[in-house]
Amino acid sequence: MADILQELEAHIRARYEIDEDDDEFTPDVHLFDYGYIDSIGATALIAHIEKTYGIQVTNQDLMLYPLNTVREIADFIQKKR
Repeated sequence: MADILQELEAHIRARYEIDEDDDEFTPDVHLFDYGYIDSIGATALIAHIEKTYGIQVTNQDLMLYPLNTVREIADFIQKKR
């Protein structure tokens, strides 16, 4: 789980240009409410998750699982694997 969390955080920081010294960016920050990722970014993040972790994110998954923080996304990946 820690590996997934670290990879996701690194990917999101790089892809969405989040500074290393951004104190508000934590594994538990709401990525959408705080403006780190928008709807287009969410689509790109889902594509990354599917490609990197070999899982499919369905519309049902999006309804059933909270996927708003890095930690929630990592938990979801862990469950789907």
